[in-house]
Amino acid sequence: MTSDRRTFLKTGLGGLAGLTSLPLVGSLAGCQQLPVRESAGPVQSRNARALPITKVTDRVSVITGAPGNVVVLSAGDGVLLVDSGSVALAPSVQKSLAGASVRKLFNTHYHADQTGGNALFATAGAEIHAHAVTKQWLSADYFVPAEDHWVKAPPKEAIPKVAFRSKGELKAGAETVEFGYLLEAHTRGDAYVFFRDSNVLVTGDVVSPVRDPALDWYTGAWLGARADAMEDLVKLCNEQTRIVPAYGPVMTFAELKAERDLMVKLFDLTSALNHKGHSAEDMVNKGVLNDVGRKFQDPHRFLYDAVKGFQGHYTNLGGNVV
Repeated sequence: MTSDRRTFLKTGLGGLAGLTSLPLVGSLAGCQQLPVRESAGPVQSRNARALPITKVTDRVSVITGAPGNVVVLSAGDGVLLVDSGSVALAPSVQKSLAGASVRKLFNTHYHADQTGGNALFATAGAEIHAHAVTKQWLSADYFVPAEDHWVKAPPKEAIPKVAFRSKGELKAGAETVEFGYLLEAHTRGDAYVFFRDSNVLVTGDVVSPVRDPALDWYTGAWLGARADAMEDLVKLCNEQTRIVPAYGPVMTFAELKAERDLMVKLFDLTSALNHKGHSAEDMVNKGVLNDVGRKFQDPHRFLYDAVKGFQGHYTNLGGNVV
């Protein structure tokens, strides 16, 4: 049995609609990808070392090792960043910019490895943009189930000042910058940023070529939405588009389509078994991930998160959740 992911989403949204107006608190927290016991405030370090930076086009570069990718658009009188790295590595990101002023900063989602530098750059004058749900998550303490601890909200400077809910665009120098929502694909507030003139698409953790795909199921993320988000990203691109994920090398259009195909295959396999009542452990024992074309670092964790996501969305449909 293969579920219709789009219908699944549209039907389930009726049950979730009321949640969008509620403040997000710890009981709805997602799975953080980094230990985040470090200070949430900006870190100033004279000893920070510049990180590797690689040009993708004349205007767009990628800083790596922050610990993920930070994308830099040169925009005349300053730069625009997509994501800001962790708290500890943000000074190194700043060092890599060689004195360039950050005018705008987009967050692809709320996780600390992408937003840890927010306060540092905002204090220096950057205007932070993010999806409205990401702004909510950054505005309150929340609980991380996978690590069994609370994460304190960052300082007020780190909270995005400009929030969007669907799509938009702006000009940064000569570049047209498009951005939009990727519904429940990795967290509940994921966004892409597309530098249309340079033909570079930044996807955050919705695309994960080198790490196990992470589903922050406590926030509403699930595998069906991830597969649909991948299809939406593919539609934005052409053969010349360069795609920058949160972690890993810059991807080609063919590589993005292969990642999309993998997510669709994983959805079809796991949703069918979940509908029959199979648990994550059952799926591991069946070797569901053995022949999908990728080696998973933690198969049980991925399948557990996938099943939890299915259960959350089946509840809205009144379907089988056992």
